[in-house]
Amino acid sequence: MAKENSFDIVSKTDYAEIDNALNQTLKEVSQRFDFKGSKATVELADKDLIMSAEDETRLRNMNDILQSKFIKRGISLKALDYQKIEPAAGGSVRQTVKIQQGIPIEKAKEIVKYIKDAKLKVQASIQGETVRVSGKDRDTLQETIAALKAKDFGIDMQFDNYRTN
Repeated sequence: MAKENSFDIVSKTDYAEIDNALNQTLKEVSQRFDFKGSKATVELADKDLIMSAEDETRLRNMNDILQSKFIKRGISLKALDYQKIEPAAGGSVRQTVKIQQGIPIEKAKEIVKYIKDAKLKVQASIQGETVRVSGKDRDTLQETIAALKAKDFGIDMQFDNYRTN
């Protein structure tokens, strides 16, 4: 009986690293001259980031700081989904940033279609918020991973659970 090899395509974001990046951002914002006397904040509320500041310029500057901290901590910026800037109380502005956890069904279908169109000898199936790819040959799975890394699907993807059955 032939062995079946498989791996999962997932999209996970480490909330501990996000929390560390938020703390570093708040510390830097409190120390920077252009934020003196500012009420600029960023917080994690119900798996989303909520950024608020007096004006859009400070909000953008705080976002730049936050993104640099994310990059330093190894969090992909593709995992962030920015909503539109909305007015908040006291003449300030607020922006919600959704953090991607799991692969959305439309993207999962796009990944499966891409794998099938690549004509590699593997099978791809959607399993909840992950995509499982299985095949007989490990080298073919490695080629599949390389092909997926080369194409930009607009989401943060990791490849894990590599196993031989």
